[in-house]
Amino acid sequence: MSANLNLHYCCLPFHQLSLTELYAMMALRQEVFVVEQNCPYLDADGRDLPAHHLLGYNEEGRLLSYSRLLPKGISYPEYPSFGRVVTSPSIRGKGQGRPLMEKTLEWMERLFPGQAIKISAQSYLIPFYESLGFRTMGEEYLEDDIPHIGMVNRLL
Repeated sequence: MSANLNLHYCCLPFHQLSLTELYAMMALRQEVFVVEQNCPYLDADGRDLPAHHLLGYNEEGRLLSYSRLLPKGISYPEYPSFGRVVTSPSIRGKGQGRPLMEKTLEWMERLFPGQAIKISAQSYLIPFYESLGFRTMGEEYLEDDIPHIGMVNRLL
């Protein structure tokens, strides 16, 4: 069930984010990861500054999807990564997760061409990420009391 929401995506380095974009990004992340998932953690973890930020807006200019793209050496010494992947609760179940991931992977290739990508995925999303070319790596672990597993695409 894919609703045509006509999300417009832009990808910006931290220093090019407007205050309004930064506020919307932080509000969406906190709405889902801290409040909805009832998981208190420090969202402002220092990794936003070296990152690119993929922002998905609807036609009214409301931020509805987001991911953070990180160069090699920030999350993993040998891999670029992405995280903080989120869609607004208002569009869940409307087929927007896959387009967000397709845009994320498109931008990862633009920013870090030809490089394998490693992520820390919530374990219940293993089949979704496998459908995008990722494979599990290592053992499951708890991150903020949520089961996660390392996943890599383009295993070398």
